[in-house]
Amino acid sequence: MKLSRPLIFLDIEATGADASRDRIVEIALVKNTPDGKREEKTIRINPGVKISAEVVAVHGITNDDVAKAPAFKDVAISLLDFMEGCDFAGFGVARFDIPILVEEFKRSGFPFPKGEPAILDALTIFHRREPRDLTAAYQFYCNKKLVGAHGARADTLASEEVLLAQLARYPDLPQDVPGLHDYCHKQDERYVDGRGKFIWKDGEAAMNFGKYKGELLRKLVKDQRDYLEWVINEGKFPQEVVDICWKALRGEFPVKQNGPDTLRSGSSARLVADGSSGPH
Repeated sequence: MKLSRPLIFLDIEATGADASRDRIVEIALVKNTPDGKREEKTIRINPGVKISAEVVAVHGITNDDVAKAPAFKDVAISLLDFMEGCDFAGFGVARFDIPILVEEFKRSGFPFPKGEPAILDALTIFHRREPRDLTAAYQFYCNKKLVGAHGARADTLASEEVLLAQLARYPDLPQDVPGLHDYCHKQDERYVDGRGKFIWKDGEAAMNFGKYKGELLRKLVKDQRDYLEWVINEGKFPQEVVDICWKALRGEFPVKQNGPDTLRSGSSARLVADGSSGPH
């Protein structure tokens, strides 16, 4: 790839996946210049907020790891100097890494980025060049071209072949219908509910949408009961979300479960009453 300006590949680890609210805990940058030089920089950053246990489990960076690290505002100028006049690249950078950098620099009082740098996202290229439809799956798993795609019979027969080919290709997949059902419907362990409206934060349910995103459900019950009542009565939220809010207002809070019996139900939580013997 020919470069007319320096190109920085970057990746960011943060306190969560919300670019507008979460904070950076580590940033790695690799700068390639048009003359062939290469420079790397990796910086740990104290986010100023607690990193939840669920997020630590993802990237392995603990609160102790960043306790003595500089705040973002303390490294902002050196980062801007390093990035001056550069374009940017990475995997998913347009969706997360660049937006969270914009927010961090804004909080530190610096505009970013300067000018209009090019942003090359390998994730976007991946999605555009590698289709995710039945025709592509049939070619990948069965090494056949799907004739008559979007006809009901052809698609049905192809989907049957694809599933059987997947079972043959991945011997670690469950080989029985109940096991495959559990595998297909296993809930993302980050979320309390099936829609991801509540997220686990140090083992407790926290709001994952709206103006109180990131706030613990227990705290909202104490300080913002009217908001939870609005969620219950608005009529646009899934019943599971309504039930969680309704029970929370009555002192019953979701508690994270990791046992094998949680998969079939599609939930990784149970409810315990406040003050019960269940963990809080």
